[in-house]
Amino acid sequence: MHLAHYLGLLHRAQVNLADALREVGAAHRDEPDVYHLCHQQAERCDEYAELLQPFAARYAEEAPAEPDRLHSNLFGGARTGGIGLLRDLQDLYLMAAECDICWTVVGQAAYGARDRDLLAVVRRCEGGTAMQLKWLRSRMKQAAPQALVVAD
Repeated sequence: MHLAHYLGLLHRAQVNLADALREVGAAHRDEPDVYHLCHQQAERCDEYAELLQPFAARYAEEAPAEPDRLHSNLFGGARTGGIGLLRDLQDLYLMAAECDICWTVVGQAAYGARDRDLLAVVRRCEGGTAMQLKWLRSRMKQAAPQALVVAD
């Protein structure tokens, strides 16, 4: 069964997203909504990663390199300024999208394996990830005019 591979992928993606959210929130503390919501969302990612732990043990979690590679390629650290905020939000969006599709795949596998407990966790967490994507998209829309049109 290859479900362990995706559980590992999802777990590491959630941990990496939490770390990146905290870093972006700290770097852009002059934007109060970004600071607070990034930290709030990081806590949510921590919770999701924790909820996956029993299933990781049950399915003998493998730790694939994909989320680390995604994290290091997309997010090399927070940037400064308006364009930096926009790029940081875009990186977070791509990392959250990785989590989102992993929740979908793991949910389908939970159906196939008839694992009601895992399916309950997926249902609980995938909605929160969708909300993260909506917030990031909306915040990018808000930041784009200032960052791309207005001179520094």
